[in-house]
Amino acid sequence: MGADHRVFKYLQLPEGYEPSYIQWIPPLKKESLRDYAYRLTQQIETTQPFVIAGVSLGGMLAVEIAKRITPVSTILISSVPVSTHLPKYYRLAGALGLGKLIPATLLKSAAILKHSLMMYPAEKRRLMRQVIWSSDDRFIRWALNAVLEWDNKDIPSPLFHIHGTRDETLPGAMTTPTHIVQKGGHMLLVSRPETVNQFLRDVLPPIQTARDPMHHSLQAPPYHPL
Repeated sequence: MGADHRVFKYLQLPEGYEPSYIQWIPPLKKESLRDYAYRLTQQIETTQPFVIAGVSLGGMLAVEIAKRITPVSTILISSVPVSTHLPKYYRLAGALGLGKLIPATLLKSAAILKHSLMMYPAEKRRLMRQVIWSSDDRFIRWALNAVLEWDNKDIPSPLFHIHGTRDETLPGAMTTPTHIVQKGGHMLLVSRPETVNQFLRDVLPPIQTARDPMHHSLQAPPYHPL
């Protein structure tokens, strides 16, 4: 939660595509994921075809964005499309209001410890440590509660979803990905970038699609990662 564009460091899009990163904005007090996503749509140029993609929390927001505006496709990486795919203990924690009791610094420390033990090589461990420590505590606090209170049953179409079997944050057994990465953890974009890049080559529309006169465009659809 709160990871920025640096987690896309190893991203390699198909020829013709250029990423246009959506920037986090300060959340409003008690703002829901749905309402926050609606404000993020202001950063997206909708006069041309576009693709929206999100990692983890960003994937949930990508789903909510796709419900407001119409992308060529929605792509989830290590995320879930509906709230019922969250672990039951997440929903229980939300119902009990436990998210308000967990310090953001504790979440950061736990995440850094996990990556120190599981992320290789050292360059990737340093990247994740930098991303985690620079995350805004207030944003993490809001995001934690917003996820625990998230309520969504609608899945945008078409949707492509890649998930690791060893994702400890959002267990793969709880959701229904279109692409499964055996022994993959939560941060696939950093730990298994070659797999994610191949997945994107497989699911993103070819450049010829964007040149179809029906799209009124000479460029590939912008790729908006969250």
